[in-house]
Amino acid sequence: MKHKAFYTLIVSVGLVLFGGSNLSAQPVDRSGQLSRIIESSTASHALWSIAVRDTSGRLLLKHNHDQLVRPASNIKLLTSAAVLDALGEEYSYKTFLYGVGTREGDAWKGDIVVRGSGDPSISGTYYGGDRFHVFEKFYAKLDSMGIRRISGNLIGNDSFFDQQPYPKGWSWDDLSFYYGVEISALSFNNNAVDLQVFGDGKIGSTPEIQWFPFDTDYVEFVNEQTIVPPNLEYDEYYRRVLGTNTIVLRSKIPQHYYEEESLSVMNASLFFLDTFKKYLEDGGIEVGGRVFTDEQPRNWGGGRYTVLAVHESVPLKKLLIQVNRESDNFYTEMLLKTAAAESFDAQGSTELGISLVKEFAHGMELDTTRIEMTDGSGMSPATLVSTGDISRLLVKMQHHPAFGTYRNSLAIGGINGSLENRFGGTALINRVRAKTGYVSGVRSLSGYIESSSDRRLIFSIATNHYTDKTSYIDALHDSILKLIYETY
Repeated sequence: MKHKAFYTLIVSVGLVLFGGSNLSAQPVDRSGQLSRIIESSTASHALWSIAVRDTSGRLLLKHNHDQLVRPASNIKLLTSAAVLDALGEEYSYKTFLYGVGTREGDAWKGDIVVRGSGDPSISGTYYGGDRFHVFEKFYAKLDSMGIRRISGNLIGNDSFFDQQPYPKGWSWDDLSFYYGVEISALSFNNNAVDLQVFGDGKIGSTPEIQWFPFDTDYVEFVNEQTIVPPNLEYDEYYRRVLGTNTIVLRSKIPQHYYEEESLSVMNASLFFLDTFKKYLEDGGIEVGGRVFTDEQPRNWGGGRYTVLAVHESVPLKKLLIQVNRESDNFYTEMLLKTAAAESFDAQGSTELGISLVKEFAHGMELDTTRIEMTDGSGMSPATLVSTGDISRLLVKMQHHPAFGTYRNSLAIGGINGSLENRFGGTALINRVRAKTGYVSGVRSLSGYIESSSDRRLIFSIATNHYTDKTSYIDALHDSILKLIYETY
């Protein structure tokens, strides 16, 4: 695999920069300020883990840095680094539209097949908000051929990935929402329907709803919501009945309130096809046969399949922004399975992807015996790592050929992504590039900071088992970053 050479390079660089494996030169919190920030807070009972390093990897500040913690989305820093190393920053997806049969007059006599490649971006994110961009490209090709009817079937092949829709350990109550959608080689609109709720009716009445795409009947909404007085707080309740595409809505909507929510669908590949069929029919192309998915690998170059159109995604260097800056679980898990499929020439699976990440981590001199992963995005409670290893990874990535892409994928403090609303009115704005992490009871933040003396420093902060509000934990993390900024 192509990342082997980099392993050799980074080990050699590490020996020079770090003087062998002695990465723990004795740092001391001489002022005691770090301890005071933690101990004087109401979150002192929580598990705190902190590591701060200089660019050579020398520890400047530490607190439980070798303790295993739940990193939440900070594990994406490792996943994305391994994916970037395996695929390369210019990697792009190709989704093929094939014809099986021939054109006769205004009809296609045979089947139309969409071959999924694992592309997570068949949505509006990179196409000016046009979520039908890829469907329009495929429709335009058929339309240009004069086709008004497909006599055969519309088939989606999703064999590039295995058929496990979720990583192990994801909580069932996350699976209704955009951050817990299915992972499928053929995906559309992040495998979710986008619901709009309008609280403009009378108090006690049922609010009006609409949803994208097409108010599709692929899902069934059971609208048991109620409009309540405008002075009451919005009380959210959305739940997809597991094993179905029935979504129950029981929210309390303040009068004149407007709500948007992206909710997951079951059988994502079929959702893609169902929506594509509706798009074709809206444009006057009838599908006469069945619509179904195919899970078997095919010999695409064997002469049976005629390429009608190809959609190529934006390169990985842009897709990684969704992973780290926007903290998108769907993109992360799709990219992880893609890296596995491309590296091992097999159906992409979470397990193969994790083995690839572990191999990469070993090459980066992380202690893989103390890294536990069951997903790539940090949703699983079984995913564990230390802030010492996360910070060590960030040090090593400075010497990776694609470091510019990696660093650019991170959120900028006070400017964009998951850090857009942090550090307001402080000197930290535009001086922090980092990855946030959050699941219930877990808050983390790791990345690079430019200190007041213009030194680049590497930090990793994780707080586990807290019971305070997350905004309060964020404020404590910001205080720690301010300490780092001012001290070094």
